[in-house]
Amino acid sequence: MMAQENRTPETEMENLSELLQIRRDKLAKLQEEGKDPFHVTKFTRTVYSREVKDNFEAMEGQEVFMAGRMMSKRVMGKAFFADIQDDQGRIQLYIKVNNLGEELFDEFRKWDIGDIIGVAGTVFRTQRGEISIHVSAVQLLSKSLLPLPEKFHGLTNQELRYRQRYVDLIVNPEVRRAFEIRTKVIQTIRRYLDDLGYLEVETPVLNTVSGGANARPFMTHHNTLDLDMYMRIATELHLKRLVVGGIERVYEIGRLFRNEGMSPRHNPEFTTVEFYEAYADYNDMMDRTEGIFAKAAQDILSTTEITYQGEAVSLAAPFARMTMAEAVKVHTGIDFMAMTSDEEAIQAAKKIGVELPKEKTWGNILYECFDQRAEANLIQPTFILDHPVEVSPLAKRSQSDPRLTERFELFITGREMANAFSELNDPIDQRARFARQVEMREAGDEEAGMMDDDFITALEYGLPPTGGCGIGVDRMVMLLTDSASIRDVILFPTMKPENN
Repeated sequence: MMAQENRTPETEMENLSELLQIRRDKLAKLQEEGKDPFHVTKFTRTVYSREVKDNFEAMEGQEVFMAGRMMSKRVMGKAFFADIQDDQGRIQLYIKVNNLGEELFDEFRKWDIGDIIGVAGTVFRTQRGEISIHVSAVQLLSKSLLPLPEKFHGLTNQELRYRQRYVDLIVNPEVRRAFEIRTKVIQTIRRYLDDLGYLEVETPVLNTVSGGANARPFMTHHNTLDLDMYMRIATELHLKRLVVGGIERVYEIGRLFRNEGMSPRHNPEFTTVEFYEAYADYNDMMDRTEGIFAKAAQDILSTTEITYQGEAVSLAAPFARMTMAEAVKVHTGIDFMAMTSDEEAIQAAKKIGVELPKEKTWGNILYECFDQRAEANLIQPTFILDHPVEVSPLAKRSQSDPRLTERFELFITGREMANAFSELNDPIDQRARFARQVEMREAGDEEAGMMDDDFITALEYGLPPTGGCGIGVDRMVMLLTDSASIRDVILFPTMKPENN
């Protein structure tokens, strides 16, 4: 029996280094011969792989020009079979020396898997029934200097796939499906809101005041103005300024930036849609939110009945609705609405082992009990209504209970998908709530908001009764693609540098 070669990381690196040198030597030879592939500026393609396969009967025997990345190559004496991959899929090439001539055939023999090539040929079907291209001419359009991961057991390391998304897309083409759905989700949201008469706008990413959410911002510095600035954590305050200005239905789809922890649900930069409608309230925002989710599922997946990580989920409207206090009562047995003091809330939370917040008020403790004991149980779409005023500094107070606000969050599969208010439009109340946020910030809460005097000025001019909502686009795409991690639906997720 022959001795097997010992495979170690060191020998594999040596083999890789040898392959890299071979490819560079091939490039140098081509350049010496005046055939530098990097000098090619254009190739006129007439058809894509999927078009050929979908329309074979009409295209059989026709000459076509195609281009793509060579993904495999198999020699059969004086002929080669090869697969190229383009924007729409793969197709097989059949290359014979008699068609190319000896010189070009010998050149093709030296090209590598991963090289980008252009071909001319006729459409036919092989004896085994595979739709293919019988090649009459071939051109090297770009040289691949690194071997594709299949040469070394495939690109299976999840972190490497996120770091090198370009390679992930080449060797795992099914990954592309999630990003196609992501684009369709954004198109659906835009079309839905446009059809309702909303105006899409763009608002600043850099701000002198951080506001619109409770989150730690990223800071930067403007050299010319010698001014610290913050990357936006929400688009809310600018969009509500526009409602003050008379744009009664307005929305923005864009990136937000929060200097927070990373997890399968969190990335420091992420995408939301926020929309605001004058003369509406949070009940109208629930209708809009239901409509967006149901339409996206139906338009993209052709059904509102989906499966996420093994759980059956129905996105058909209407969604379930319950107050935060009701949800806590269902999942813990504690009735916060029967309490009359902060001390009662403290004792109730301690009894069920809930970690108490720094601010030990009835409202903050209600929120923590929901967050720690109820949220994860909300698998089917559920609107959680009437949040405490302490955790809702931009929402209008409830008419029935001043401890609460007209606010909802939508939960699906145990995670927040949307957040909405009947917007606070009382400038005096808003200034007081901002002041409370400033006190919390000065006491060390880096997620607390800042005083935004200009926003108060806008409110003093008069904001009509307004409903507003924000939906996490990344989490929505996760749901519709059955993706376990937010990194699976962001093309280039934030990653720690490899040398750190």
